[in-house]
Amino acid sequence: MTIDTRPVLPRRDPELLGQTVVVIGGSSGIGLETARRARSEGAEVILTGRDPERLVQTARRLDALGTAAFDATDPAALADFFDSLAAPVDHVMVTAGDPPYGSPLELSPVQARRLLTGRLVLAVDVARVAAGKVKPPGSLVFTDGTGHRRARRGEGVISTVSVASPMLIANLALELAPVRVNLVAPGFVDTRLAASLLGDALDARRDELRATLPIGRVVGPADVASLAVHLMINTAITGTTVDIDGGQQLVE
Repeated sequence: MTIDTRPVLPRRDPELLGQTVVVIGGSSGIGLETARRARSEGAEVILTGRDPERLVQTARRLDALGTAAFDATDPAALADFFDSLAAPVDHVMVTAGDPPYGSPLELSPVQARRLLTGRLVLAVDVARVAAGKVKPPGSLVFTDGTGHRRARRGEGVISTVSVASPMLIANLALELAPVRVNLVAPGFVDTRLAASLLGDALDARRDELRATLPIGRVVGPADVASLAVHLMINTAITGTTVDIDGGQQLVE
C-alpha cells in the first residue's frame, strides 16, 4: 500500500466574504481585475464606468451586484451614485481619471488647472461622498503612479500630481478614520490605456521593461489588483502609498 506523504494544506476561507466592493472605473484594466479578484475572495461588486455597454458585459461576466454608468469626474453624478446605494459598502476602489500629461507652460490656463487638480479633486470628491457609506474598518483605495516622481522636461503636471497624491491620501486617512484610505502606485502596467498612449511603441516598451526590470517581466493589471485587494483585507494598513512597479524606479 502506498502512503501519500504530501502535506495537506488547510483550506482558506475567502477573505472578503459578505463584503461589498465598489469599483469606480471597473469595466476594464486595473479596475476590472480588482473586481475579479474581489469576487474570488467572496465579495459582491458594484461596477461604475463611462461606457454603459461595456459595463453591462463586464457585470454579466462577474455576476456583479450592480452597475452605474456616469463620469466620476462630475461631482454631481458621483454624489448621486453614492446617494443611490441602498446599503453601506465595505470598500471603494478608484481607477477613474485620465493621466494628467503635459507641460504646465504649454497648456492653456484652463487645461493646466484641470490637469493639475483633476485627480486630486477626484480623490477629495470620492472621500466626501463615500464618508457616510463605507463601513469601518472598510477602505478607500486610490491609484496613482511611480513613473513620474522625478522632474522631467514636458512632464511637470503629472510629476507634480504624483508627488502630491501620497500626502493627500495620508491626510484623508486621518480625516476618515476609522475608515482606511490607501494609494496604490504602479509604474508601467500593460493595459488598454497603455496601448492607446504608446501606440506603435508599445512592443518596444514591453521589450525594454522585460530586459531592464529586476523582476524580468512586465507588470500587469492582475498584479495591481492583487495589491489593491490586499489593502482591503489587511485592516492594519491606512494612510500609505504602496509602490508596485517591478523595480522600475530602480533602473530609470
